[in-house]
Amino acid sequence: MKLMNNWYLLAAIPVFGLLVIVHEFGHFITAKWSGMRVEEFALGFPPRIFGVRKRDQGGWEVIWFNGRSEEDETYGAEHKAGNNAVMTTLGTSGGRLDSSAAASDHTIYSLNLLPIGGFVRMTGETGEVTDEYGNFDPKSFNAKPARNRLMVMVAGVVMNFILAMVLFTIAYTAGEPVFAPVIKSVSPGSPAAIAGLKSGDRILTVDNQPVQQFSDLIDRVTQLIIADKKQHSTVAITLQVQHAGQQQPFTTVVNARENPPKGQGAMGVVRTDQVNFVRYSIWDAPVQGIKHTFDVTQQFIQGIVQMVTGQVPVQVAGPVGIVSITGQTAQSLPIYGWFPLLSLTAILSLNLAIVNILPFPALDGGRIVLVFIELLRGGKRLKPEHEGMINLVGMALLLTLMVIITFGDITRWITGG
Repeated sequence: MKLMNNWYLLAAIPVFGLLVIVHEFGHFITAKWSGMRVEEFALGFPPRIFGVRKRDQGGWEVIWFNGRSEEDETYGAEHKAGNNAVMTTLGTSGGRLDSSAAASDHTIYSLNLLPIGGFVRMTGETGEVTDEYGNFDPKSFNAKPARNRLMVMVAGVVMNFILAMVLFTIAYTAGEPVFAPVIKSVSPGSPAAIAGLKSGDRILTVDNQPVQQFSDLIDRVTQLIIADKKQHSTVAITLQVQHAGQQQPFTTVVNARENPPKGQGAMGVVRTDQVNFVRYSIWDAPVQGIKHTFDVTQQFIQGIVQMVTGQVPVQVAGPVGIVSITGQTAQSLPIYGWFPLLSLTAILSLNLAIVNILPFPALDGGRIVLVFIELLRGGKRLKPEHEGMINLVGMALLLTLMVIITFGDITRWITGG
């Protein structure tokens, strides 16, 4: 990426910030509604830069770095404001309650140094919080019924789905950039060149199906190639074409390639650069946005299944890769408008939701599995140390995977791959 374009990478900050805030707000608002004590609502991971919290006596206080606040001193709360990064990520705040001191019910809203996520820390989220008699703190996570705990853990995922629907709706209202089915250039010796196609040609139909935009052409050709199931090296595709400046269309057959040379595509044509914007009314845009949300979700789940079963190579991007993609998308704003950036943010929101709901330890889905195990055991819970160890191992694996993915992202970025 050129140096002068690096400023566009900053677009990742509001994109990531929006995704994290919305996801964690889902946990936060349902935890508050359920009567749980939310100790901290954080953007980014520790160490903390600063935080603010409401005072019991009125007004707000600022908590700098990992220092204890005046209210912590007043209450003598056992849980220090600054847990280490792993413990905070897990939301671990278990232990014995000091019956002589009460924990503050006010939430710390904090900004942390590592801008790679965020968290909501609730009292007793992964550990037992009891007094000397073994009684739960009534405002702790584990003191609440299973239905409330499930609702809190699912809420983040639900909020990400809602965010995606809203963003797609706004995108369709702002206008979807589309390209007319017009050819800008034809690669020499390609199937399109052999079939007589040339610059300025408009594609009217593909196998007798009309096309309205260039993506319709690509989608239809791709479908025909997939339907062939690699039985042939080429697939005969009938096109109705109109030369530039001529009224009478003609029909030709293009032998689209199953495995074309890199950068050429199946037929060897490049689309026009002319952009048209298709805007939806405020009544139609929500319908289109909701439909597109479910379409993208289905495609993403299919992609995961195909990668797990080995049908397609594993392709994942970490924070560095997403920052690069976001920067490139933001750079296209003057040409394509807000639709690509809003759509990318919506897609990332769906990815975040689906990944979080996977039944993997330390993720929301993993914790949901633990609650279901509790229900299957007739309400008997796993020992806190066992649950904590499961989440700790899961977090260690996730961090290791993140390091590997990030290394690959950086390598591709440097090499331009």
